[in-house]
Amino acid sequence: MAKLKRPNPQPHVPPRPTAEDLRAAAGRRVPDLIGPGLSVLFCGINPGLYSAATGLHFARPGNRFWRALHAGGFTGRILAPWEAPLLLESGYGITAIVRRATATAAELRDEEFIAGRRALVRRVRRYQPQWVAVLGLGAYRIGFGRPRAVVGPQPEGMGGSRLWVLPNPSGLNANYQLPELAAMFRALRRDIA
Repeated sequence: MAKLKRPNPQPHVPPRPTAEDLRAAAGRRVPDLIGPGLSVLFCGINPGLYSAATGLHFARPGNRFWRALHAGGFTGRILAPWEAPLLLESGYGITAIVRRATATAAELRDEEFIAGRRALVRRVRRYQPQWVAVLGLGAYRIGFGRPRAVVGPQPEGMGGSRLWVLPNPSGLNANYQLPELAAMFRALRRDIA
């Protein structure tokens, strides 16, 4: 797939959510960015309140997804969350294991991760991406019943797709800094090339 470089001709920059907007966003969903035959379907843990309030994936300013995506070679520049539809043109999509928005992933129950995995398998079978990249090792371990899984390619697939696990790019995940995230995204990029 070609690296994305062109600017979005008519970006829609949403207003910054208010505290009231964030409170009201609890439990909301962010629509999937998905289509058939993707090269990679990136799968977050669940939307945060900022993302749910704006309706955009990885929208919180401290989230490092967009920077890691660019540094990993998936895009020719750092995209803004409102430019996410441009990813589809390059064969990439975004979804989440758990669709319900929360302030932190710590609010999710194990049962939600397990049910979310089942729903994700259905989406993967329907859309047939070549790879699924789960962005969250802990969520993967719980939802997929793989307590010893490590970051990187996984031996099992999912619904006919190959599977990779990457760290959660949230700014709240202090275990991985941007250079480490970028290196892991680059490793995935090398595997799919």
